Amino acid sequence: MEAAQAGDAVAYRRLLGEIGPWLKRYYSRRLPPFMVDDVSQEVLLAVHAKRHTYDPERPFIAWLAAIARYKWIDSIRSLQSNATVPLDDELAAPGNDESTVTSAWTLEKLLGTLKPAQAEVIRLVKLEGRSVEEASRATGQSASLVKVNIHRGLGRLVAFLETIRDD
Repeated sequence: MEAAQAGDAVAYRRLLGEIGPWLKRYYSRRLPPFMVDDVSQEVLLAVHAKRHTYDPERPFIAWLAAIARYKWIDSIRSLQSNATVPLDDELAAPGNDESTVTSAWTLEKLLGTLKPAQAEVIRLVKLEGRSVEEASRATGQSASLVKVNIHRGLGRLVAFLETIRDD
């Protein structure tokens, strides 16, 4: 990065090339797969725009990780504020019961109350029927962490639903 700040275009291209795979690994464990590339690109743009703020006296990876973390938080917030329920062909077909649509919407809202890692593995394993190993590969979480996240996520959902029922 220091060479890039000094105007070395080759070093800058190499730096960006090395950052890309690191960002994809970082976000593949934290975001839904469809968001990984977009958020990684946002970080690359932020690195480009803020490269003058990097202090060569400090570790580069810490500076990069801070930018990546802030972009991750922004992307999570955008998920919450722009929450939508994807409709598959069966759900969107005319003549389906209104309760099916309401149930799908309610389920997405409930999953939105969980940590992203928990919601993602619950969707993959419990809703899509994937194996724990498949969910592990898709999310970058270990198989045991997938199981823990499912257990904790379902526990949180039960606790949340019990508080609603008691009201």
